[in-house]
Amino acid sequence: MSRSFVQAALAPVILLILWEAASHSGLVDPRFLPPLEQVWIAGRAEWASGDLAAAIRASLARDILGFIVGSTIGTVLGVVIGLSKTTQRLLGPMLVVHRQIALFAWIPLLSAWFGGGEVGKIAFIAMAAFQPTVVNSWRGVANIPQQYRELSMALAFRGLDFLTLIALPGSLAEIFAGLRAALIYAWMATIGAELLLDVAPGLGGRMDEGQHLFEMNLLVFYLIVLAIVGGLFTLATGRLETRLARWRAA
Repeated sequence: MSRSFVQAALAPVILLILWEAASHSGLVDPRFLPPLEQVWIAGRAEWASGDLAAAIRASLARDILGFIVGSTIGTVLGVVIGLSKTTQRLLGPMLVVHRQIALFAWIPLLSAWFGGGEVGKIAFIAMAAFQPTVVNSWRGVANIPQQYRELSMALAFRGLDFLTLIALPGSLAEIFAGLRAALIYAWMATIGAELLLDVAPGLGGRMDEGQHLFEMNLLVFYLIVLAIVGGLFTLATGRLETRLARWRAA
């Protein structure tokens, strides 16, 4: 076992020990901070009933669909802006202003436009994925080194040739960084949409139920599930980014 792993695991272990001690010692009301064994019992019941698997499937389906829609629009628009000075002058300032507006501030407007149901949730998740992808794709294409542009002119690369042979390979790292951020933002937006818009099947829906029924063990269990899923997303994208870096170096 590596030293770095032990150091990384030390803080969570200490936190769990303090949590358990506080729950059993009477320092805090166990109704608000349930003992770990109660959280485990709630988790086992969710697993046995199939509610956990159903909630994860529902949330991931929303997350993936919203991510695909938002990141596709964002990446395409970002590349177009990066390639065209005219488009950059027209849309650039508006996108900069759009980025300054807090993501959750869009919920009332999106809810009015699309409703609080599934379409509204997907629109909100897509907007979360749109923001980092459009900016990173724009910057990636716009910041292609000048020597690459001069080389493309010397080789008479125009239009699609310049896009596929120069622009996209040269901006791939920036585009991927945007996609990685979009994946994380979309996951946060998924849970936010499930909690703040109409109640629907999903992890957020189960958390909302735990809150209204005052079942803190259920609520805490799903918070732990959220942390695990988010950590897996971060780990997966980190490994993909490492492989991309090796491919570019080769």
